Amino acid sequence: MEIKVTEQNFDELLKSPQPLMIDFGATWCGPCKALAPRIEELASEYQGRAIIGAADVDECPELSARFRIRNVPTVLFFKGGEAVDKSVGLVAKETLAEKLNALL
Repeated sequence: MEIKVTEQNFDELLKSPQPLMIDFGATWCGPCKALAPRIEELASEYQGRAIIGAADVDECPELSARFRIRNVPTVLFFKGGEAVDKSVGLVAKETLAEKLNALL
């Protein structure tokens, strides 16, 4: 199951030795709603190997500004506490899996 990412728990999640994938989206965004089930599937498939979460840009304005999230959905990939890759827009689950596999 994906983790709800907040401004309060983000820095703690970033410290994990596992890769971190965060889906930045919004409840009013159609493509975000379409991407959500794919993110949920990846969260199940990568459980124990990666941390997968979702952040609502309206609930996390400072986090969104910190990573210059301009469009939603935007998926950021982190390794070793650093943002190392990203995907913008509605993309295939396989595309996200490839990016995640590159970090494992």
